[in-house]
Amino acid sequence: MLLDDFKLNIVPLRQKLFITAFRLMQNEEDAEDAVQETLLRLWNMRQELDAVVNPGAFAMQTVKNICIDRLRIRKEQLNIDDSLLGNNNETPYLQTERNDTVAIVRQLIERLPELQRIIIRMRDIEGYELQEIADITQTQVSAVSMNLSRARKKIREQLIKRMHYGT
Repeated sequence: MLLDDFKLNIVPLRQKLFITAFRLMQNEEDAEDAVQETLLRLWNMRQELDAVVNPGAFAMQTVKNICIDRLRIRKEQLNIDDSLLGNNNETPYLQTERNDTVAIVRQLIERLPELQRIIIRMRDIEGYELQEIADITQTQVSAVSMNLSRARKKIREQLIKRMHYGT
């Protein structure tokens, strides 16, 4: 794809890309960054865009993927310890015990299938609503609810097994 074709077919999608990114990111600056990254990626792969049947749909999917990646990074930067550790009036023994449990839960979350891992982090760590998660993951609310339930159940079972409470 030549520069003129890129300007004609891709650049006019900027506002539409921004609206989609803003809906997902809920932040104007983050949405603008996602659009910029999308346009840069598309420009860098402009030679392959000639083979794409619908460059507009491809651009929309690219911005969605970038937003999801950025949301993953954002949630990983959240300090899960603060939300799980409770108050500072605990004894050192209880704090150590809780720290160990947090580390185990993190490991268990990392072992979940990708969609379940995304959903449980977005819901239980970041506090997203089910509908928001469904929009971001492009699934139905019922599927989000089912995956969340399965993820929680799996973590609970593995945590009990790992902590030897179930024997």
